[in-house]
Amino acid sequence: MIFQPRTVELSARVEYALLALLEMAGRYHQREPLKISEITAKQDIPDRYLEQILTNLRRSGIVQSQRGAKGGYVLSREPWQITLLEIITSVEGDRFEKEVAASATVEKNLIHEIWKQAKSASHTIFSHYTLQDLCQRRDAYRQTNPMYHI
Repeated sequence: MIFQPRTVELSARVEYALLALLEMAGRYHQREPLKISEITAKQDIPDRYLEQILTNLRRSGIVQSQRGAKGGYVLSREPWQITLLEIITSVEGDRFEKEVAASATVEKNLIHEIWKQAKSASHTIFSHYTLQDLCQRRDAYRQTNPMYHI
């Protein structure tokens, strides 16, 4: 059995945020708000959990909420203007941005130095990709792997 380290994990919060934002991005040009119930029905996300996530995304300026019978959530900006790093930081907060403190021993400092390099590399990747990139990949995947419903 080969050991595979789990250095970078996708949290449920980030996954749910990305799923909800992909739904909103699909309707961005219509500027049609999505209700939480519509998102949760399509993506199988717990309602209460999604409410908390959307609150964080609203506070970060990624989404806007609209009240009323035809209310819901919409993206605040074009999908190409929203990076994955911005989404992750909005949802994960300090846990994602937390710096590793210097330690008393050389060995610990070496380990922390490598960890900082890995974190920097992940930040670079997440800042490179946008919500629009995810939409384009989803659309390409759907074209090459059509699903048939009976």
